Amino acid sequence: MSRVPPVRKYDGLDGPRVAIAHDYLTQRGGAEKVVLSMSRIFPNAPIYTLLYDPENTYPEFANCDIRVSPLNSLGPIRKHHRAALPILPFAANGMHIDADVVVTSSSGWAHGFTTNGRKLVHCHSPARWLYLSDMYLGDGSHPLKRALLTVTAPFLRAWDRRAAKSCDQYLAVSTAVQQRIAATYGIKADVLWSPVAMTSSATTEPIPELAQWLAADGETNHDDSFYLCVSRLLPYKNVDAVVGAFAGRSERLVVVGRGPDAERIAAGKTSNVFMLSDLTDGQMSWLYANSRALIAASYEDYGLTPIEAGVWGKPSVVLRWGGFLDTVAEGVTGLYFDEPDSRSIADALDRFSASHFDPDKIRAHVELFTEEHYAEELVAAVDALAARPK
Repeated sequence: MSRVPPVRKYDGLDGPRVAIAHDYLTQRGGAEKVVLSMSRIFPNAPIYTLLYDPENTYPEFANCDIRVSPLNSLGPIRKHHRAALPILPFAANGMHIDADVVVTSSSGWAHGFTTNGRKLVHCHSPARWLYLSDMYLGDGSHPLKRALLTVTAPFLRAWDRRAAKSCDQYLAVSTAVQQRIAATYGIKADVLWSPVAMTSSATTEPIPELAQWLAADGETNHDDSFYLCVSRLLPYKNVDAVVGAFAGRSERLVVVGRGPDAERIAAGKTSNVFMLSDLTDGQMSWLYANSRALIAASYEDYGLTPIEAGVWGKPSVVLRWGGFLDTVAEGVTGLYFDEPDSRSIADALDRFSASHFDPDKIRAHVELFTEEHYAEELVAAVDALAARPK
């Protein structure tokens, strides 16, 4: 991973006091990677979050100053935060941050933390469960979840919009999210793409169980021998459609992720699909480096995984939607399919097999999304906000 030195200490002596806020650190995903980048840019900044589950998020957070809400003492809520939706606004209101500027990573709650300073929000999306609930819950969601959300949604939307109005500046992770912020809150946000911290100089670490699976098929040279899907296993990620596209095909697919849909997806997969979770950075690097291409059918607000694949010169086959429109250059770094279903994905795989992508052009595209570029833009935004009179 890259290491971005801070311009200043941001400790109130030679710059404003900065704190970081995030909804909850209970999983491994793109939003949590953004928080790690923020912590490298502002290494003295404490991180405020509602919930912190060290076992299920990135181990690098163990070296950070993490400050949690009282809810964190309740183990079941740490493991199942979605069940606590009705009480999370109260917990968010109770999080007070003493800082000159709070750099906030949010898709639902951290923008509601209170502070005596300024709030700068890098928004991954306005709350999906409130404004994109059908997509978020999926067709197979539990009726109790839908009923709970239906009852609480008016209160949650009112709270969410008040929280948004309490912020001083919004930055959107993509043009799709920029448009969603404007439609939801009436707020004009600039776009700041989330960074990719992965580099091609990273140490790679093979995965023994995957090597055995590949060898069982007579595959000794792993390079380009499998497609890769990296995603949380949630309904709106459509991983089941990706898995279904490989039924009856000779190509192999490796799925990396965890989430409530894991058992259902595992039960429906064919023998040419292998599932993994909780990998190290080195193992993820090995997967990207040895894959043929990334496959993603998710309704993605940003689309980080094609950039991570691009670090290794690997193309992507993705849904023509949302953040992927920013991160995938059609015909240069990958190709699109138009529907998140198995037939469309299978057709795209056929088109991909007949296509050629230049690894050097893919790597050049990734330079737009480096952590160094992100640090420069974020530091400038913090300085400008700190200098703004109250």
